[in-house]
Amino acid sequence: MGICRRKFLLFLSGVTLVAAAAGAGWLNYAQHRAARWARRLLRESWHVVAPPPARPRLETWSAERVTVALVGHATILINFYGIWILTDPVLFPRIGIDLRMGTLGPKRLIAPALTISELPPLDVVLLSHAHMDHLDMRTLRRLFRRSVPVVTAAATADLVHAAGGRNVTELGWGEHTLLQTSRGELRIEAFEVKHWGQRWPDGRPRGYNGYVLRREGTALIFGGDTAMTSSFQRLRPTGPYALAVMPIAAYRPWIRNHCTPEEAVAMAEAAGARYFVPMHHETFILSDEPVEEPRQRLENALAEEPERLALRRIGETFVLPRT
Repeated sequence: MGICRRKFLLFLSGVTLVAAAAGAGWLNYAQHRAARWARRLLRESWHVVAPPPARPRLETWSAERVTVALVGHATILINFYGIWILTDPVLFPRIGIDLRMGTLGPKRLIAPALTISELPPLDVVLLSHAHMDHLDMRTLRRLFRRSVPVVTAAATADLVHAAGGRNVTELGWGEHTLLQTSRGELRIEAFEVKHWGQRWPDGRPRGYNGYVLRREGTALIFGGDTAMTSSFQRLRPTGPYALAVMPIAAYRPWIRNHCTPEEAVAMAEAAGARYFVPMHHETFILSDEPVEEPRQRLENALAEEPERLALRRIGETFVLPRT
């Protein structure tokens, strides 16, 4: 029996070594997308997250103005005449699978321009859809230690509840809600974009929204995640729009679900937006185009009207000019 056991262990060890060698070979040399992503995740685990190029000075923001800052990726802080709005908050070093003790997935290139403790008291958290780079459970659990209303896409409230959110409003395309705050009323309208909503590839179907925010005669667009679509043209009759916050990256090879910078500009122009605020770039590596390419292409797309480009980099702040 002892000899048989030793032979079995030797055989098992041999199989394990062969499998490990094969796995290492696949990881190092295979051109399959899964292998390339695995190599990228391994490389990312060693890089140091860079500090943000700029940081918002919230003490200078006025409740009498509209002020916008790119915190990172699709996380935008907006002061809309005294009402504080935070979109798609993702404020930890990684996005991906929430393990409670940490997150397994892509690592940030640049730290968020504001930490959770530096955020002001929020009037609403706005969630475009359930993808892990837009709806981050760790961030939401921290934010919900303070009571804050949430507006989210259809069939996503269960995720918000699981993170500790209590005051949750789901909106489908064409629906709206009126948020009452101590500083007044905010109207939030959901509109159709071209994307997808499942949190997992084979998971339950979930909604995905863009939003129009209206207050005191001013309208703003938050484009969420989208590929090129005529939906923005359909917004034009209910404008004008002071600015549009639009995604500009993750288009290669995901062009069916994400727009190019040129397409983002075209959609903002179709809606009739005066200023352009880029997002969804230079924070996580989620696609194959070079990290700085989307911003460079955006600047080229607006080269004849550079004043319309409200901000460029993480941490920068834009104050809407008075009309």
